[in-house]
Amino acid sequence: MQREKAKERIILGIDPGTVVMGYGVVKQTGQKISLLSLGIVKMGHLDDQGLKLQRIFKKTMALIQEYQPDCVALEAPFYGKNIQVMLKLGRAQGVAMAAALSVDIPIFEYAPRKIKQSVTGNGSASKEQVAAMLKTILQFRETPEFLDATDGLAVAVCHAFQQNNSLEKKSYSGWEAFVKDNQRRLS
Repeated sequence: MQREKAKERIILGIDPGTVVMGYGVVKQTGQKISLLSLGIVKMGHLDDQGLKLQRIFKKTMALIQEYQPDCVALEAPFYGKNIQVMLKLGRAQGVAMAAALSVDIPIFEYAPRKIKQSVTGNGSASKEQVAAMLKTILQFRETPEFLDATDGLAVAVCHAFQQNNSLEKKSYSGWEAFVKDNQRRLS
């Protein structure tokens, strides 16, 4: 009997921003996640908001073209006191979403706390703790110049973990069926 080939997919994770946008690309094969790329897009030198949004759109499209992701996961803007910052982040996220949706790639959105919880087990983890855990999970050595790159990568890993968890969820007719199906967890 031949074993079924493990499902494979590419996930593009984006941490939208109008000064620096972070991104990470992972390949998920069954339960295994491997790093394909991570990086940043700098926009601090651009004064015009429209040019920043255009750059986000074009870079997102270039990443989609290069890696052919099956889905795009984005960090949702967090609620802050400065409404102008919230609006700018929302626009940046919307432009990245529009890029993915324009080529029929499904999008997923995660709150910053959910991403940190998923990657480190602590929803209040620092950016440095998230980066350190990603280096362990994905087994890479180099530390990116900007933590925005690992933030984008964390979104992709969070999505992979969410999908793994949802794949494992089953309904059972009773306790006996659950125990029978989960012997390895009980030993």
